[in-house]
Amino acid sequence: METPDFGIPPRLARRMSMAEQHDYLRTRLTRRRTLVTAGAVASGLVAGCSGAQGTGGALGTADGRPGPATSRVPGAATTPFGRHLAFGADPKTRMRISWQVPFAVKRPYVRVGLRPDDLGRRIEAEVRDLHTSGVQGVRPTVEQYYVHAALDGLRPGTTYYYGVGHEGWDPAAPDHRSTIASFRTAPATPERFVFTAFGDQGVGQAANANDHVLLRQNPAFHLHAGDICYADGNGTGTTKDGYDPRSWDLFLKQTEPVAKSVPWMVTTGNHDMEAWYSPDGYGGQLARFSLPGNGFDPHGTPGAYAFTYGNVAFVALDANDVSYEIQANLGHTGGRQTAWLDRKLGELRAAKGVDFVVVYFHHCAYSTSQHASDGGVRGEWLPLFARHQVDLVINGHNHVYERTDAVRNGEVGRTVPIGASTDPTRDGIVYVTAGGGGRDLYSFPSGVKDSYEGHVTRHDAVKTFRWTKSRTQEAESAEWSRVRYTGFSLLSVEAEAGTSPRLKVSALAQSGDRIDHFEVRRGAAGEGARRTRAGHT
Repeated sequence: METPDFGIPPRLARRMSMAEQHDYLRTRLTRRRTLVTAGAVASGLVAGCSGAQGTGGALGTADGRPGPATSRVPGAATTPFGRHLAFGADPKTRMRISWQVPFAVKRPYVRVGLRPDDLGRRIEAEVRDLHTSGVQGVRPTVEQYYVHAALDGLRPGTTYYYGVGHEGWDPAAPDHRSTIASFRTAPATPERFVFTAFGDQGVGQAANANDHVLLRQNPAFHLHAGDICYADGNGTGTTKDGYDPRSWDLFLKQTEPVAKSVPWMVTTGNHDMEAWYSPDGYGGQLARFSLPGNGFDPHGTPGAYAFTYGNVAFVALDANDVSYEIQANLGHTGGRQTAWLDRKLGELRAAKGVDFVVVYFHHCAYSTSQHASDGGVRGEWLPLFARHQVDLVINGHNHVYERTDAVRNGEVGRTVPIGASTDPTRDGIVYVTAGGGGRDLYSFPSGVKDSYEGHVTRHDAVKTFRWTKSRTQEAESAEWSRVRYTGFSLLSVEAEAGTSPRLKVSALAQSGDRIDHFEVRRGAAGEGARRTRAGHT
């Protein structure tokens, strides 16, 4: 089967950065347009959409005539879908509500109140439209409309009810009241809470099943470690990748039962670099998601930000900036992200009331599965994690579950068997690969067996590799690979505050069975270091 022609000759594309490809396409892509809107996808017109309504069929027509959708549709006939929440910079007082509409709408808004039958407060919303040029013989032109509302000045520890609407479609109307959802702000003072995490989800039966397992944990929020929906099927960050933006419509519809009430805190994976919208490939993410926006470059690198919930601080990073394996965006921040990370970790470690710091991003610091470990991540960020005594690191990228012992100076600082407790101030940092979110699974190296709770096998070093800057694979022996599970899974972490704070980390298979658990506790040395940085000596 021939590779589709995406507009740039292969030999030329290999020599071009993402920014250069973007500029090339702006001037060279065909202007022939076959209009398709998100409504055609959300209504189930894509063949193979699980649970889709309608009869199915192709989007657009072979001879270039418009498909079944048109942007001139009355507001009363335009139903919002794909609601997804995210915290603002302060989860106690700020929430961001996002959704999609199948056609252009006028005057979108959110109704919000303290009771589902009293949504008196009305907040204006912003539409971010996304235009994807068609490629002849490959895909039609697609128009998508994403809507975002910022809710600030909320009360801590409070449940709010909300509905989304626009001119002609009022969520408070009797016919639409079933669409009203709710969310809860972070408490004013730290208390027990649960958060979940995975990466590499996509659209399909396994991804949907993981969402149901997630909901049963009753999490305060969910961390998504990137490779969100796989609209870009190849993940190299170039326009030679197969790409269909309509996958996002399916993804947001799939995720809505969870993300309409559980804030969905995403970061950026290699499959989330979409060269069609902006030089760095993040124009699509900026259109679809509203995130805290408090990183070093909120308008250019949305997947880098920080927030604090209870006694735990969280830092999301864009690992495409440092990845040696997939170099489309290597160095695209000019070192600004790493400098910001150093400052931010110092601030958070010194912050009053912060017991733990959790960092999450896509590419793996330590893994033995298909993509193995990324030397760029290790070289740029691990020294900072060690200096600031990060408590837990969560990655995706490899479509398995794998968990290390506590790693210190690149070696095992302390073994952490299933059920054990570890102190990052003494032992080093535990790294978790939680890439079993729903996409097709990977495997471990030949001869390496799974080893997980209830199925522990002999612990031997694993022959694996790490990526170098020259994109070669440098062999290494991994003594640190403690738990391995080839199956769909997710993390569920219970954070406890008080006189004996701890993170109780569990990994769950899609069946709900536990496959790993351990605890993170900081000792007296860690508390002393925190107070020293805060100036309380």
